[in-house]
Amino acid sequence: MTIQELREKRAKAWDEAKKFLDSKRNDSGLLSEEDSKTYDAMEAQIVAYGKEIDRLERQEKLNAELGKPTSEPILNNPNTKIGRASDEYKTAMLNAFRTNFRQVSNILQEGVDGDGGYLVPVEYDKRIIESLNEENIMRKLGTRIPTKGEHKINIAASKTAAVWIEEGKPITFGEAAFEQTFLDAHKVGAAIKVTEELLYDSAFPLENYIIKMFGQAISDAEEDAFFNGNGTTKPTGLFHATKGGQVAGTLTSALKSDDMLDLVYTLKRPYRKNAAFIMNDRTLLGLRKLKDNNGAYIWQPPYQAGEPDRVLGYPVYTSAFVPENAIAFGDYKYYNIGDRGSRSFKPLTELFAGEGMVGFMMKERVDGILVLPEAVQIMKLHNSTNT
Repeated sequence: MTIQELREKRAKAWDEAKKFLDSKRNDSGLLSEEDSKTYDAMEAQIVAYGKEIDRLERQEKLNAELGKPTSEPILNNPNTKIGRASDEYKTAMLNAFRTNFRQVSNILQEGVDGDGGYLVPVEYDKRIIESLNEENIMRKLGTRIPTKGEHKINIAASKTAAVWIEEGKPITFGEAAFEQTFLDAHKVGAAIKVTEELLYDSAFPLENYIIKMFGQAISDAEEDAFFNGNGTTKPTGLFHATKGGQVAGTLTSALKSDDMLDLVYTLKRPYRKNAAFIMNDRTLLGLRKLKDNNGAYIWQPPYQAGEPDRVLGYPVYTSAFVPENAIAFGDYKYYNIGDRGSRSFKPLTELFAGEGMVGFMMKERVDGILVLPEAVQIMKLHNSTNT
């Protein structure tokens, strides 16, 4: 069954579930115990469709990745690649992996970092970044800024206002004030283990395995920090108490559809054009039963491949790392992500030797901060929404 067919089945199942819910509520607006079980089963089927769609989409991406050519065709007037971009460097790195870094070519000395590791070949680095962009919500929605050192960002602290000019009178303008924030670099590392048998098996696609595993691990660590980071040892999270998005309000009762409308219109109009919701998966589960004042469900599943779910017409993204007691709504291009330098590999020579396995570690330096807090509004939820 194709992804599109599954999407159509999910949309049909959701319509049937809504009709069932509307027809079975009693005078108190509640379901009987039997009807509640039936609805839960219908909702579980919808969730199962969603998981299968996600699974097939990941499979398509992986097939596309594994189907990419391993080298570039020679064109007229080819340019010889040097350093980490050369085929020799990539080949030497793969050979170093295969031999658990017992055979290290001199060419790898072109990419030795300060901690004794080896810089990732350019092609690997590009594919890891592509993996991060696909898996990580904030890398998809935010703004990436490559940096070589601490990066200063000027932010307008007061807005310039237009003035009416009286004929023959002098023109006076206020001075715009600016604040500064900084993108620094925080180190994050991920380790993977490979059995010696697979490592030395030339048929095992080691290159793709390494990129996939490191990409997933680093992506999860980044996403957690981009949402919850303290700004000291990690990037500054979107939900940081003082340097994250502006708190639009705190609910004192269970979440209602009108609360979502209030959140939308708390965000200033210029930011609403490219705005989206970000919330925890469990929070979205509670939203699926809410209706607007016209009796229409505020959550709608996507009908086209690659499109996110929508709430009140705006895209909604979910992550297990988002706090369960908060919903963000805003334009996330004002979240700046600073990538410092290149990623590096390092062998963990003896750490897993007793298990008959070989370990490798990848490190990167990255920072992130919301440079314009008013561009993201955050609604704090009542505790009862999470019980």
